[in-house]
Amino acid sequence: MTNAAPDRVLWVTGGGSGMGAAAARAAAASGWTVVLSGRRVDRLDGVADEIRQAGGSADVLPLDAADREAVVAAAATLTARHGRLDGLVLAAGLNAPERRWDDQSVDGFRAIVDTNLTAVVSVVDAALPALRASGAGVVVVVSSYAGWSFQPGAGVAYSASKTALGSVVRSLNQQEAPHGLRGTHLCPGDVATDFLDQRPQVPDAAARAVMLTPEDIGRTIGFVLDAPAHVRVDELVISPVAQH
Repeated sequence: MTNAAPDRVLWVTGGGSGMGAAAARAAAASGWTVVLSGRRVDRLDGVADEIRQAGGSADVLPLDAADREAVVAAAATLTARHGRLDGLVLAAGLNAPERRWDDQSVDGFRAIVDTNLTAVVSVVDAALPALRASGAGVVVVVSSYAGWSFQPGAGVAYSASKTALGSVVRSLNQQEAPHGLRGTHLCPGDVATDFLDQRPQVPDAAARAVMLTPEDIGRTIGFVLDAPAHVRVDELVISPVAQH
């Protein structure tokens, strides 16, 4: 039995594509009302339309999660529209081809950390009052295999930001457990999404064919979201059998 009810509300950042969109579709199929955020409104609208056509409930809330004032305003808008917030999936991410000490820039480093780490903290902070009020809030932070095990090719900024998310989730679990809040540090290996286009050497179709799919991650996130309220999945690593 899951703990998803028809009136439970989930906020997904990075919800317009890839793992965020897959998580939204899986959650909606399980009865969650899904609120999709991201910068590309057309992509958000497309995912929302898919969910509605499949019989689910979806709302669109455009957002640049790196903009603190916009995040606070979005959280207020969400609770005003829906009256509650029970779950949060943070799936927005950034990397760059220039990711080594010998080619990265400090500005590039800052942009990656702002998206992968600071924006996550910002959204969680803005959502906390509503998640506490839920009494059984669940937060899934989509990190990376590089946040669990050092991966030389992931890059200086990406590795640092994703590793830090583990500490963010652990502190959230330790401090917010009295409010029934549960956080998961989700660490996927290679997933065949457009995010791969940010690599110095972009994987070809054959390489992508043996990677995880966004739907694999969506089902995994759905499992975490629908776990009973007394169950917490602190950290979850999922990877393809084929390793490159």
